[in-house]
Amino acid sequence: MSSDFWILLTAILMSASCGLLGCFLILRKMALIGDAISHAVLPGIAIAFLFSGGRDSVAMMIGATLLGLLSVFLIQWLRSSGVQSDASIGIIFTALFAVGVIIVSLNARNIDLDLDCVLFGEIAYVQWDTWTWNGTDMGPRSVWMLGFALMAVVILLMLFYKQFKLTAFDPALAAACGIPVMLFHYMLMGLVSMTSVASFESVGAILVVGMLIIPAATAYLWTDRLGMMLLYSVVAGIASSVLGYGAAYVWNASIGGSIVTTAGVLFVLTFLLSPRHGLLLRKWRQRRLAA
Repeated sequence: MSSDFWILLTAILMSASCGLLGCFLILRKMALIGDAISHAVLPGIAIAFLFSGGRDSVAMMIGATLLGLLSVFLIQWLRSSGVQSDASIGIIFTALFAVGVIIVSLNARNIDLDLDCVLFGEIAYVQWDTWTWNGTDMGPRSVWMLGFALMAVVILLMLFYKQFKLTAFDPALAAACGIPVMLFHYMLMGLVSMTSVASFESVGAILVVGMLIIPAATAYLWTDRLGMMLLYSVVAGIASSVLGYGAAYVWNASIGGSIVTTAGVLFVLTFLLSPRHGLLLRKWRQRRLAA
């Protein structure tokens, strides 16, 4: 298959999984948690690499997920100790990210783990990093990782949709109904960690934050129903991937950067023109009422 197919498939899988999770992050007012986790999992990736001796996808995903959960636990602990929410997020994610940078820099001579790859990624090279099983080329490693992450997200959301919905809108009511709120909180954070590490090699730790938030924020302006918001976030993410890749091809620019930039453009258009919350349409309605 052509490289264009693998690049687009990787981008679509990444944007779909990030869009679904981003909806719950926005509803919980935890947008910065996605940024924190995407940086804080770097020590888990580096430690998993050192122990496994290679870029084992399963080991890296487990290591990143565990560090993501640890970062969420530490953030919650600081908040319960009286530290402000934004300060606790900033302290934990910068400290853990710095630890990851130190681990990588100390072992840079012995391992093939580049900080530029972790931070920025390069989706154009995805078709060359393949996974071989029993001597058979199974295709790009990132496609399998992102496909597994998307499948896990979809299955868990389908199984526990009501629980995730109730804990997102009213945690107190969810606790009164007997739903283990913290369990679903950590489950969501674990999915964010897993999706972040699966996206590292395609768009990098920095750009994955944009795809976790921007498509979901765009969908939030289009509807007041969670089910439709999840659908619109996936559509916005896929549209950003396709249009962003086209823009990168025309302008010979960074593919990951073009995808996130396109997502930002779609958000601005939605912010101005959406039928429910569009700024220009609200102004027009106000003028009509005044007239």
